[in-house]
Amino acid sequence: MPITDWPEGERPREKLLARGAEALSDAELLAIFLRTGVPGKTAVDLARDLLIRFGGLRPLLRANQSEFCEAQGLGPAKFTQLQAVLEMARRNMAEGLAERDVLADPQATRRFLAARLRDLDHEVFAAIFLDNQHRVIVFEVLARGTIDSASVYPREVVKRALALGAAALIFAHNHPSGSTEPSAADRALTERLKQALATVDIRVLDHLVIGEGAPASFAERGWL
Repeated sequence: MPITDWPEGERPREKLLARGAEALSDAELLAIFLRTGVPGKTAVDLARDLLIRFGGLRPLLRANQSEFCEAQGLGPAKFTQLQAVLEMARRNMAEGLAERDVLADPQATRRFLAARLRDLDHEVFAAIFLDNQHRVIVFEVLARGTIDSASVYPREVVKRALALGAAALIFAHNHPSGSTEPSAADRALTERLKQALATVDIRVLDHLVIGEGAPASFAERGWL
């Protein structure tokens, strides 16, 4: 039965308009993105098949172009649309973060950093540069590394912080393995960065390790 023949309250688009996006299942949200099904399957049926194929919504969203386009009902056009939607969501989070004191809403900071770094298949070291009111100046990736490590140079970080007029920084990096436990190397690098920035009166407020689950916070562990 085509979706147009379903009761109005069960059609994904009408359900979203009536009850809000949070009322929809993953399959229903994906069906709205897909717009149409394939011969013999509605958009919702196709969405359910895709969620089973990829193992859930998140693995589907993080699939590379080749993996994504191999699936029935998907292709380059859908892949580009999805990447645009994801990037708009990330930019919206960044703009919301820039409008507030990040220390007043640490969960928003963590959500933003997780959205930017969690799903990468290589390690990235980044920083949020803050003004003296702890408002965001800019988020920047400072180093990209292999799956095991990234090279970060304290002197270059200090130069960038001074150029931006930053008063404080929050560092973050991801562990592609999914573990959020900081390594000895992570702690040593953070201490070097903290000492280098302290020479120009710039504070390190936190260093977050992004992986599966809640990020690990150096500040919460008393390491800063």
